[in-house]
Amino acid sequence: MSQAKKPYVIVLGNEKGGTGKSTLSMHLITYLVRQGYNVGTIDVDAHQGTLTRYLENRAQTAEQQKIRLPMPDHHPLLRSQESVREDAERDEEARMTACLTALTDKDFIVIDTPGSDSFLSRLAHAQADTLVTPLNDSFVDLDVLARLCSQTGAILRPSTYSEMVWEQKKRQAMQGRNGFDWVVVRNRLSSLNARNKEEMLESLEKLAARVRFRTAPGFGERVIFRELFLSGMTLLDLQDAGVPLSLSHVAARQELINLLKVLNLPTLADHLDNGHKTAA
Repeated sequence: MSQAKKPYVIVLGNEKGGTGKSTLSMHLITYLVRQGYNVGTIDVDAHQGTLTRYLENRAQTAEQQKIRLPMPDHHPLLRSQESVREDAERDEEARMTACLTALTDKDFIVIDTPGSDSFLSRLAHAQADTLVTPLNDSFVDLDVLARLCSQTGAILRPSTYSEMVWEQKKRQAMQGRNGFDWVVVRNRLSSLNARNKEEMLESLEKLAARVRFRTAPGFGERVIFRELFLSGMTLLDLQDAGVPLSLSHVAARQELINLLKVLNLPTLADHLDNGHKTAA
């Protein structure tokens, strides 16, 4: 496979925890490595370390069950222990640069960020070619992107996170880059066509036009995702592990393919159009 001039960087970002960033990260990573791409990963949320632990569980399952579970080249990145802010930021920027330099031979780099604001998280956002922001389908989570009027639901102003994203876009423009594609993923969708769900979609579409992101449906609310974490596996690994696929598994796999189509990542269109391939 021919290498691009630089790896394509996908950042999973949201300043609210519990939105499924790490689960979505693992499924994107697994899809890419199973398509034969050379993938590097960086866990900027290394203190919480959900992505790192997911990958550790994956390696342990592969060893214990004697099955092949393809892995990325993973780098956890902890916050600096320097006590002076300026020194800490210099340290963190240097270590982020070192991680990216170590992964320059990759086709893709996937970066998982913490559910809070930090200098490291801002550095990660500034590297993005595509920013994916998973969002639980509720107005509580929509508050991460915008402040809404409590009486009318009208959009009052972008949130601090949306403003931070635009600051990183401006930073890229100053470096002569075109700016990243921002995709907000409505995650943990209910199967019920509730009024709140319709109002959420309407508000998100209005906000998308104002703040300039694209929207995509993500994963439904399924117990399988919580179960998969302990084994380190994803929906894409189950057949190779000899796990019978239920209708819920098949539906969730299709949700992933639908999301990948919306993300429109480079070189993936042919794979997606020709059907999903799980073998690396």
